[in-house]
Amino acid sequence: MANNRTPARDLALIAVFAGVTAALGLIPPLYVPLSPAPITLQTFGVILAGTVLGGRRALLSQLLFIALVALGLPLLAGGRGGIGVFLGPTAGFLVGFVVCAGVIGWATWRKGAPYSIVWGLVINILGGMVLMYALGIAGMMVIAHLSLTAALLANLPYLIGDLIKVIAATLIAKGVHAAYPGLLPWRGASAEPAEAAHDVRA
Repeated sequence: MANNRTPARDLALIAVFAGVTAALGLIPPLYVPLSPAPITLQTFGVILAGTVLGGRRALLSQLLFIALVALGLPLLAGGRGGIGVFLGPTAGFLVGFVVCAGVIGWATWRKGAPYSIVWGLVINILGGMVLMYALGIAGMMVIAHLSLTAALLANLPYLIGDLIKVIAATLIAKGVHAAYPGLLPWRGASAEPAEAAHDVRA
């Protein structure tokens, strides 16, 4: 299949997924006693951006989102925004928005099409949970002065919800890539679907 990527299309996708992450912030956050960071659905937008867009576009979509937050727009769950949020205990997770979207997108792009649910789950768990937790815990330890044990305990309430997000994002990505096969480079053993169909008709 011919590469149908254009600068205008890339910019549109970047803006759309920045908007998706922002829209998920409209759902009220859930605060738990053990953690200074609320449970939100915005990390779902981060994972979804990576699974659909590929590394560069996914990274830029979340970088745009974070830049808008830094400018003061109340786009984080609970209506938070401004430079101050980057000085709080959740700063590591905010860095993770950009880094994890880029890593998930890069790995998904490298794996290519056809999109594999099994590989998608592996990539999304490592990039959307393990890496996100590592950055978030590091931020809690540095900014909130929590011990490693305390920071780990503070993240326990997220585990089940984040696993559900990973599974949901993987299944949605499978459907998106089936409907729009040009989003990832074809790396299957045979010709791309469109090319194969052309060969049959020839």
